[in-house]
Amino acid sequence: MTKVTPDNFQFSIKVPEIVTHDKRLDVKSGAVTDLEEFLAKISPLKTCDKLGAVLIQLPPSFTVKEFRNTEQFLDRLPSGYDYALEFRNPSWNTEGPWELLKHYNIAAVLTDSPKQDNLQFLSESIITANHSFIRWHGKLVKPRYNYLYSKEELKPWVDKVKMITSETAVVRGYFNNHYGARAVVNAIEFKEMSGTILSIKEKDILNHARNFIFQDSRQSTLDNTLTSNTSFMSGKKR
Repeated sequence: MTKVTPDNFQFSIKVPEIVTHDKRLDVKSGAVTDLEEFLAKISPLKTCDKLGAVLIQLPPSFTVKEFRNTEQFLDRLPSGYDYALEFRNPSWNTEGPWELLKHYNIAAVLTDSPKQDNLQFLSESIITANHSFIRWHGKLVKPRYNYLYSKEELKPWVDKVKMITSETAVVRGYFNNHYGARAVVNAIEFKEMSGTILSIKEKDILNHARNFIFQDSRQSTLDNTLTSNTSFMSGKKR
């Protein structure tokens, strides 16, 4: 990973679920110890300056009632890392969490997600650290992450990112709508919409990804048609 990527390329790494989902940040259950072991395993990335943020993604069932667990866990985080914490339950839509993250210089993960998740508050420009972290998850519940953003949907985020950039030293953004190269298309489109002139290579990649999506969608439509016709024929009386 360190040798085959450009010198200025960094990886943001998600903390294992044993820390966030199984032990639910519980210090007494050894959540910090598990995190320390994980950080030791990814230390080559840090040594080579290829480690971006360390993402702590909480499960949807993790509510603000577990605030105390969260506070105790954050208080024991190893220093020297850019941490980002992603809430996935609407109960965190209150002032306390933001103040907590500011205290420890941990980025609140901003997200764009399906409306049904009730996480619209995380699309606001919430700045809690000297670095920031954004994830575009798409707008579909099923199939999740299989979504291509239109440029109209991305336009509001261009201004948000510009504002965030003026207030934080580092902005990390990730398109998680990864099915069928959709994230590739939206990431490059967003880069261009933000004022960057695309290289010839980037334009070629964008065109290739768009063609792949078109072909994939056409194949999917064909598959669905064939499936429907087969079901219809099998149901006919002979």
